Amino acid sequence: MQSDTVVKKDLNKDIKKNINLASKRERMKNYVYALVFLAPFMVLYLWFWVYPIVQGFISSFYTGSYGVEQTFAGFENYIYMAQDSKFWVSFGNTLYFVLISTPTIVVLGLLMALFVNMKLKGTTILRSIYFMPYMLSISVMGSIWVFILQSRTGLLSETLKMVGITTEIQWFGSWEMGWLSILIATLWWTAGFNMILFLAGLQEIPDDLYEAADIDGASSWKKFWYITLPSLKGVTAMVILLQTIASFKLFGQTFLITNGGPGISTTPLVHYVYQIAFRQWEMGYASAVSFVLFIAVLLISLIQYKVTKTKK
Repeated sequence: MQSDTVVKKDLNKDIKKNINLASKRERMKNYVYALVFLAPFMVLYLWFWVYPIVQGFISSFYTGSYGVEQTFAGFENYIYMAQDSKFWVSFGNTLYFVLISTPTIVVLGLLMALFVNMKLKGTTILRSIYFMPYMLSISVMGSIWVFILQSRTGLLSETLKMVGITTEIQWFGSWEMGWLSILIATLWWTAGFNMILFLAGLQEIPDDLYEAADIDGASSWKKFWYITLPSLKGVTAMVILLQTIASFKLFGQTFLITNGGPGISTTPLVHYVYQIAFRQWEMGYASAVSFVLFIAVLLISLIQYKVTKTKK
């Protein structure tokens, strides 16, 4: 009897061992399949994304342009950056745009999503109208707003003259008006994308919550504050993060609308990198400034993620 028990135990051990081996072979097989399918993407990702970052960091320790002999300079570019007033002005301009654009575009996108989610007559068409500007390229968007905001011959100026207002507004003539024109163009261009994200979040909120609130006699404001906003917490965090990163990468609007002027008052950091690299041909210094921008965006993104992340 005891020998039969021992035999059964050994048999069970063998069965479990065979099952474990089979499961390990199956897992290895899945890993191989996954590697085969991911390999082409990983090669492209490493070559076109990771390698340029590493190469750019290495280039930040050299002086000279591409195509000519470069000289190792150590931390000379970073030391010069700390003393470069144009760098600090452009960095301040970038932070200023992040602070004024991110909350404005996020709030506007939320309001647009709330409006089109009311399911009123015509809101389906409005969704397409709101989102259409985002489909335009940055060059087209910039050209449109330069045409609209030209002080003398622009569409806005001509429209105001038709109603008797002859005062010329110098949209590109001062620091305040330059940033206002960039902000308006950016709002028109990108708010529709944030609207789509918020709209997707709104449509995921169960109707039962609102029905229960109606039974309890809750007002529209209380339903928005206690149901809608908490339910959109994850979407809001994602939109804020994406918009912050996009605002740090501001370039096309300033390059096409104000050309960084007057002076360098509307020149953000990416625009300054372009000027260093392709106007002054100082690739090493441009790489150093780019890497500092990369670190700044990474740190701010991590901080935002820690602050706004939701717990299950």
